[in-house]
Amino acid sequence: MKLITFYLPQFHEIPENNDAWGEGFTEWVNVRKARALFLGHNQPRKPLNDNYYNLLEDGVLEWQAALARKSGIYGFCFYHYWFHGRLVLEKPLEMLLKNKRINLHYCMAWANEPWTKTWHGGKGEKEIIIPQTYGREEEWKLHYDYFRQFFMDERYIKEHNCPVLLVYRLKNISHFNDMICYWNVCAKRDGFAGIFVISMNIWRDQASKSRWVNGTVDFEPNKTRSEVMRISERLRPHETASLLWNRFAVRSINYKKLNEKMLKSPHKKNQFRTVFVDFDDSPRRGGRAVITRGSTPGRFGRYLRKSIQQSKREKNDYLFINAWNEWGEGNYLEPDVRHGYAYLNQVKKVMKGERTKKRERMGSER
Repeated sequence: MKLITFYLPQFHEIPENNDAWGEGFTEWVNVRKARALFLGHNQPRKPLNDNYYNLLEDGVLEWQAALARKSGIYGFCFYHYWFHGRLVLEKPLEMLLKNKRINLHYCMAWANEPWTKTWHGGKGEKEIIIPQTYGREEEWKLHYDYFRQFFMDERYIKEHNCPVLLVYRLKNISHFNDMICYWNVCAKRDGFAGIFVISMNIWRDQASKSRWVNGTVDFEPNKTRSEVMRISERLRPHETASLLWNRFAVRSINYKKLNEKMLKSPHKKNQFRTVFVDFDDSPRRGGRAVITRGSTPGRFGRYLRKSIQQSKREKNDYLFINAWNEWGEGNYLEPDVRHGYAYLNQVKKVMKGERTKKRERMGSER
């Protein structure tokens, strides 16, 4: 089983964010300013040893990759932002490409939405900073030419000699069949068998059926949460005594409830599952946040193990984890002050158990 964790590259300054939010903005700004909304609320989240890293500094990517590999994680899935040839937050992945000492697999997920203020925690109506357009063949070529340097890297994740590429909102691309067909032609010219395109299932979206789409991945907890929660759902007095000091009516949902529903959802070959660490986007959205209750390292490990077992029965070799470093959503494997390395240790424990079972199975077959 190959575990791939989603990776957010928004931990360094970029002109677009500085213009919108002021000089020095990174995801850490939201994380640092977070406040507890009720008694017992785990905010603000603090990285272990005050490690508010800058992804452009030497050694950070090496540290992350070594930590992930030691824990049994196969690779990172970097969010990729492309706007008619304009790149945003591209530097960390380009640094990884150049640094061959970093021994970790990786792939890319094209987050094909407009760049807006609300995505970073803004209030009120969405303010579009950079619109998302798709163009035709000229832009498709330009985009593939950028992908190409990563596809050619031996560390880039490939399935049957096809570079793996996730697309966040495939249905938003009006000519996506033509675009993916064109990219497949380009990939074959480079010696690949094509591109292994994975459509991300989010919210109530359903993956578009297309001969050019090779698989899907559930983007959790977004997908299942939208199915089980109501906008009016609130923390209730009988659920937690923390409401004695609750300043906001916070939308919330139970971690166990979400995971149990996720496990019951049927999947087929190349319909990949995702497990998530936790979810609390109050650093970005304040009182309009959605908060998941009840995540612990032990529960995370339990559902990770069950999801691996389910994926094996469904003949799938990939399982995604959300996320490596979504600190602004309280959704991260990286060590923090409260839990230390406990979530990563659960990954390590589960994967060690899987390796032991594999050795025992191979021994019995002999």
